[in-house]
Amino acid sequence: MTLRIIFMGTPDFSVPTLKALAAAGHEVVACYTQPPRPAGRRGLDLVPSQVQRTAESLAIPVFSPTSLKGEAEQKVFEAHKANVAVVVAYGLLLPQAILDAPRQGCFNGHASLLPRWRGAAPLQRAIMAGDGETGTMVMKMEAGLDTGPVAMMRKTTIQPDMTAGMLHDVLAQTTADLMVEAMAALEAGALTLTPQSEDGVEYARKISKDEARIDWSQPAEQVHRTIMGLSPFPGAWCEMELGSKALRVKILQSAITEGTGKPGTVLDENLTVACGTGAVQLVNLQKAGSKAMETKDFLRGNTIISGTVLP
Repeated sequence: MTLRIIFMGTPDFSVPTLKALAAAGHEVVACYTQPPRPAGRRGLDLVPSQVQRTAESLAIPVFSPTSLKGEAEQKVFEAHKANVAVVVAYGLLLPQAILDAPRQGCFNGHASLLPRWRGAAPLQRAIMAGDGETGTMVMKMEAGLDTGPVAMMRKTTIQPDMTAGMLHDVLAQTTADLMVEAMAALEAGALTLTPQSEDGVEYARKISKDEARIDWSQPAEQVHRTIMGLSPFPGAWCEMELGSKALRVKILQSAITEGTGKPGTVLDENLTVACGTGAVQLVNLQKAGSKAMETKDFLRGNTIISGTVLP
């Protein structure tokens, strides 16, 4: 038989899992996602989530409550009579009544090797910390933050030149494949659960605005990790004097290289910048209001001479 599944997710990271579950022949009876958000230049347009758009294209009923704490919403959820709920980057807290509603529980696809990087920003934190590998896990959800027992795991190597955007795409598909495998095992009564270790717990707290500004006094390796870990969103940034004013410029890609100087000093015409120790070359940049460009293209319209000190 197929499973009756409630899918819960919001960003594009969640989309491959939704598609994969539907393609595997399961009956996705409802899709829960965050409500449409204001967008556009004036913020007047309400834009549905990527998951909502996908669910509608698959003729899956969409629900977008602002909270699941109310009794009325909980009764609607229970009325779907689902075998299981699958959660991938949904973004809302699931009260115990929601966790208990599906007959076989709620399962989360989480992009880290739990218990390392529980929480909101596991992809970014793994790169920023210099982890050599990460992965995805399917766990049965409980009341704690990403504390439930693990059903399946798949590891992924983090390459030195990998941005969070690149890792995002890899793990989005890995999560989809692993969740389909887990649901097949659940359907067959062959899914085993292993409690998480109490050792090695790390929390992937949400990225703060202060962290996105590049601190050139840090070692080159850490500056590089910050740039790669925050690319493409929210984007590590610095200020540059371009024309007659200081503008914010996102640095979307970098490379560790040799060089010494006062932190923040531009060392050559290739935008090599001195750090606390060592240097990084700026490989891909994006000025506010412009598209992302490689260094050589960026410098065609913007002059930054050697010896300039970036604040």
